[in-house]
Amino acid sequence: METSYIYVGIFLILLGILIKHFKLYFLIAGYNTMSKVEKEKVKIEKVAVLLRNVLVIIGLSMILLGFANSNMENPQIANYLFFPIVIGSVIYLLVKSNSKAFKK
Repeated sequence: METSYIYVGIFLILLGILIKHFKLYFLIAGYNTMSKVEKEKVKIEKVAVLLRNVLVIIGLSMILLGFANSNMENPQIANYLFFPIVIGSVIYLLVKSNSKAFKK
């Protein structure tokens, strides 16, 4: 079994939960460097929920890829799915977080 996928998946899920429920907003890229006026324009709670959801989806995908990698005849297929899942999730996160729903 490919344990590195599983460890990374668990880490991402925990990171998403920590950011949302323990308000670790300084881990959100760019938020920490915004001025106070810019921070007031962002609905940070909604961004944190979105980030948590995306990190949990990526984490679960990583765990599933780890199990799939150990149970497939051709384990390289799981490796090829890694980048589209991560890149697709990051693009979704960027597009969604920059929409008007996340601005005050």
